[in-house]
Amino acid sequence: MLTDLPNVLTLSRIAAIPVLIVLASLRLPAADLAACLVFAFAGITDYLDGKLARSRQQFSDLGRMLDPIADKLLVGAVLLMLAGDGRLGPWGLYPAIIIMCREILVSGLREFLAEIRVGLPVTRLAKWKTTFQIGALGFLIAGNGTALLLHIGWLPVWLIGTVLLWIAATLTIITGWDYLTAGIRHAELGTSRNDLKARS
Repeated sequence: MLTDLPNVLTLSRIAAIPVLIVLASLRLPAADLAACLVFAFAGITDYLDGKLARSRQQFSDLGRMLDPIADKLLVGAVLLMLAGDGRLGPWGLYPAIIIMCREILVSGLREFLAEIRVGLPVTRLAKWKTTFQIGALGFLIAGNGTALLLHIGWLPVWLIGTVLLWIAATLTIITGWDYLTAGIRHAELGTSRNDLKARS
């Protein structure tokens, strides 16, 4: 049901996107800090909705549909916002492109595999990718201005975010390749089964 707590948390992740974008667009240290906190809240809901669904046995097709959509909307919106505001810099733009391409690839694979009734489970490495990705985007949203606001200007917040984004992009390539090969394998199996049915 839409009102189940896991689904509410997932929807709150989507609702947080415009709030986050508006705050970040102000380009003020305090607003960046608030945007970072909103993003952190969204990241926490990504962990909690699945955990609560498992503990409460509140699994639903709606939740399975909404969860990946919310994740991709959040990541895509933040990456586009950071790129548009020039916060990524040349060294941050390339991993962002890699991450966006991978998200499109995996979405396409899931859509195709759903047609042949095959699921594409999330791997442990993909979960690590998500962790680094959320950490990276949080640091990049905050930026060095937030560090100065909190009197920790010695901390290279932007640099940390960029390094984490490259790590996430590297894991993105690995997991994207894993998903692609799995998708091709299932597609070939599906083709073979259809050939057998046609011959029988």
